[in-house]
Amino acid sequence: MMDAWMAWFAEAAQWLHAQGLDPHTLLTFVLMGFLTMVARSFFFIPDGEWTLPRWAQRGLYYAPIAALTAVVVPEVVLTQGQLIQTWEDARLLAMAAGAVYFFWRKGQGQAVLGTIVVGMAVYLPLHMGLGW
Repeated sequence: MMDAWMAWFAEAAQWLHAQGLDPHTLLTFVLMGFLTMVARSFFFIPDGEWTLPRWAQRGLYYAPIAALTAVVVPEVVLTQGQLIQTWEDARLLAMAAGAVYFFWRKGQGQAVLGTIVVGMAVYLPLHMGLGW
């Protein structure tokens, strides 16, 4: 029985190699997926209801803006992994215009949508028209 399994694994490894896939990499992906599934299923295990501590709830309040900042800021201030060396960059001026609009309209509704519209209204002419 063990010889049959070893032969099957050897045949599967040859097929994966023929397809350009490394069996160890595939095994790593499968195990990582399994561990992710197990880690996420721990929320279904408790019998009673539980609540997050107050400090964790406060932290989750800021998580979306922190994630957005982590994605957007490097895209605005870096070019090919290097800091922007000049102010003649459409991204910087669009970011500044969007920030001014946001703080001007803050608390009056549609501030986020207006920020995007103003930022793009500044970015597109500078980028496409002037080539910044």
